[in-house]
Amino acid sequence: MSTLDWRSHPLVLAPMAGGPSTVPLAAAAASGGMFAFLAGAYLAPQQLREDIEELRALVPVPFGVNIFAPSDDRPSMRSEAEAYGSLLAPWAASAGVELGEPRYDDDAFGAKLDVLVELAPAVVSFSFAWPPADAVARLRRAGAEVWVTLNEPDELAWAVELGVDGVVLQGWEAGGHRGGPHDSGRQQPSVDVLVRELSSAARSAELGVMAAGGVMTGRDARRLLDAGADAVAFGTAFLPSSEAGTAPVHVHELTQGRGTTVTRAFTGRSARALVTTWTQRFSDAAPAAYPHVHHLTAPLRAHGKATGEAELVHLWAGTGHAAARTLPARQLAELLYEELRADG
Repeated sequence: MSTLDWRSHPLVLAPMAGGPSTVPLAAAAASGGMFAFLAGAYLAPQQLREDIEELRALVPVPFGVNIFAPSDDRPSMRSEAEAYGSLLAPWAASAGVELGEPRYDDDAFGAKLDVLVELAPAVVSFSFAWPPADAVARLRRAGAEVWVTLNEPDELAWAVELGVDGVVLQGWEAGGHRGGPHDSGRQQPSVDVLVRELSSAARSAELGVMAAGGVMTGRDARRLLDAGADAVAFGTAFLPSSEAGTAPVHVHELTQGRGTTVTRAFTGRSARALVTTWTQRFSDAAPAAYPHVHHLTAPLRAHGKATGEAELVHLWAGTGHAAARTLPARQLAELLYEELRADG
């Protein structure tokens, strides 16, 4: 059961792994009244420790940390990723890049869990899979709430059985990776549908409810709060903020009129990104093989970021990306609350 006072701080800075999520971004959003998340995915455990300690020193308010729970490693994933790599290789070679080696890893899950148990942020949330029951118990004993991400209505029963404190209802509109426990590859419900269908049942089970997906304004948040959410998370809205670690090419492309698509082309796991040549040419061929494909394509994506070649970058973005406002994070947070109050 969540004991946080979401009524006072119902707006949330979502975790955005792989660069955009930074300590300065979280601190600025928190100073503007938001509940801020740090993204712990892809960080070394020591870096995660340092980021938590730095944010705790900067802002004397509760905050959350998100990490990836380990994905399954099917025997066929490596061979499927290698076959995909054979299709990508000529394109990568034309850019002067050698693809990486497909492989499995658990993103140092055990070591990161130890750090989170020791430092006990107010909330620890999980994406990609759900944590083992013993991990949930350890975190809760340490004083951290545990939240899990879901994309489908029938996943709520699993969350209740796991004994967590809250659920993040990630709608189909959300940018970045699908965070629920199963990557079905199918279109999933919108955030409005998830909130409408699940908020009452979640509250009856004493679970907090956070809504995420396509949310860009305080008015968007008001709609979801009125529908039953306790809190509403913003991700894409903060990508252009100066405190974010978003690559310049990514910021530029947010406003260039591209549409979005959900694709496995970059990492082997479904994620919403801006449409590019990469997504158009290779989405159909990309296997469900995370993190093997992630490691395969990492050198090409890093090259795209470094050179500003948008067609070679995973340009994560929610469906509302065209409404992104280029403002410092604290100013944007305060504006979102102004819009929320004006619409309520």
